Amino acid sequence: MSFIYFYLLILVHPYLALWPLSFKKIGRSSWEALIPLYNYYVAFKVFNKKPFWSLLMFIPGIHLVMWAVVNTSFVRRFGFYSFVDTLQAIFFPYVLFYKIAKTELEFGGETNWANARETETRKWADHIVLFLCLPVIGHALALGLGAVTREKPGKKSKVKEWGDSILFALVAASIIRTYVFEPFQIPTGSMEKTLLVGDFLFVNKLAYGPKVPVTPLSYPLVHNTIPWVNVPSYTTFEKGTYTRLFGLGKIQRNDVVVFNYPSGDTAVFDPRMPDGLMGHDYHGIVINEALGIFHNDPETKRRYAIAEKYYTDSLRKVNGNMELASELAQNYIYKQYVDQIELYKNKARKMLAVDKIAHQNGQIISHFGVIYRPVDKRENYIKRCVGVPGDWLEIKKSILYINNQPAFVAEHQNLRYNVTGFNAPSSAVMTEKYGLERERNDYYLDGDVMKMNLTRGQLAALKKGYPEAKFSVDTIPQYADDKNYLPKPQDLIENLNMFPKDLYVNNTFTDFTKIQIPYKGKVVDFTKENIAWYRRIITAYEGHTLQERKDGIYIDGKKTKTYTIQMNYYWLMGDNRYNSADSRVWGFVPEDHVVGRASLVWFSKSPYLGVRWERIFKLIH
Repeated sequence: MSFIYFYLLILVHPYLALWPLSFKKIGRSSWEALIPLYNYYVAFKVFNKKPFWSLLMFIPGIHLVMWAVVNTSFVRRFGFYSFVDTLQAIFFPYVLFYKIAKTELEFGGETNWANARETETRKWADHIVLFLCLPVIGHALALGLGAVTREKPGKKSKVKEWGDSILFALVAASIIRTYVFEPFQIPTGSMEKTLLVGDFLFVNKLAYGPKVPVTPLSYPLVHNTIPWVNVPSYTTFEKGTYTRLFGLGKIQRNDVVVFNYPSGDTAVFDPRMPDGLMGHDYHGIVINEALGIFHNDPETKRRYAIAEKYYTDSLRKVNGNMELASELAQNYIYKQYVDQIELYKNKARKMLAVDKIAHQNGQIISHFGVIYRPVDKRENYIKRCVGVPGDWLEIKKSILYINNQPAFVAEHQNLRYNVTGFNAPSSAVMTEKYGLERERNDYYLDGDVMKMNLTRGQLAALKKGYPEAKFSVDTIPQYADDKNYLPKPQDLIENLNMFPKDLYVNNTFTDFTKIQIPYKGKVVDFTKENIAWYRRIITAYEGHTLQERKDGIYIDGKKTKTYTIQMNYYWLMGDNRYNSADSRVWGFVPEDHVVGRASLVWFSKSPYLGVRWERIFKLIH
């Protein structure tokens, strides 16, 4: 249900609740109950002595909390403060308001805490408030303190005090977390060595403008799952559309950005796994399942044998023209495998959605099905924005190019090098002198070759210290580089692991096709070659249906040759280039997924070495 309906409810509520009649009983004029918003100002002033709390009713996610607060305070001043009365006041107060307006009930003072009968009557009503704020823990604190301390005559009960304190602490914290800044912990090594696992950050939401929550009715201070019980922390009963408030600036190229995971629109939910997720990338899971079926299917080997014979036959037909023969063979292989892999992907989707099984680390995992997550409840990720709307981007041999120029290289950005002729010193020397840690796989031996993840500074220092060593950037070979190479099935299918996850587009982590990052208003002229790059934009991000038929492209059931992009998009990559699932895997990041700019490391603790004192209160560049 849209925001608009809830705000309409708030506006018409005083009339439905007969406030013009009730206001007379509290010593106010009836006309004051008729003026929108001012009526709430008066109500908060009379019942809570905090008239400016009425301003909080403008804030999505807080508005209904404050609506319940003013209603509860209102009816309690007319003697309705039992357990059942409080439930009604919070969720449906109109029966009580009718009684207040139409009967001889008189406006009274606040609860007489010295009156044992009144105190006992409202005790369990206060437990409701405490439960809605902080279940179990809040009650344990309140009752525990109540048991070891003596209640002072005429003073509020511990349950009431804790309920009020926690409620408004949560309101304040929710406003700050949603609209100002939010704490964030680095969970993976994709941004090392710029940001380290165990860094705790502040994400500045004012930098680009805070997003109004799409699902404002959610449990405060948790993201998408309530800890320990592993149930969704939100409801879609009230749902808005993408709205971004005024910000201090726009996303700049090379900013470190926190964003909602673009591939997280569908998740595989398993409460038995950490954070309630078996895998963040549903689409990646589907592909991996499909690849598993593909590689284990005897039909794959049979088809490849046929394709290999076709290749050799082609050589004879084209009189030894290797380039033409290879092209013919590749086209034949593609035709053989496209339909087959789509069949496997459909089987994989069924395994996830219907059979509720998947494979992980060689084991079969039984889970609890597939769920959809709204944009604001998808996992938070952090990467560097290397490309902004309109930029042309290309990766060649691990070097990123933006608008045909080598891109900015961050101080701690690192690439992987193959190192030979290197007489490695002790791990202590590697750490102290060169800043390389074996525990985080900064270097390791792969056969006879040492693999090293190095920044430019570390590379220069090692070359100086070990002039006899040979360093070369580690790249992933592409079958397209060799026209005489007959691609194997796994070569073709691996294309599905890289954006745009299409058999006809051959991208790797180290070499990526030149593309332009989409921008709002860009008109795309569809071709067979470019449709793959826009499928997810059209369907998942901008909410249209897309059909690719033999006679052309259909969007929302209408045949078209063009499409106009509706949002700005960004390209984000981790500084730890060889250990980062980023836009190379899941593609463009829409503007409505952007959360804020990572600004400050306020605390840092290494999983191996304890607190990193030198990183505390370190600005992020």
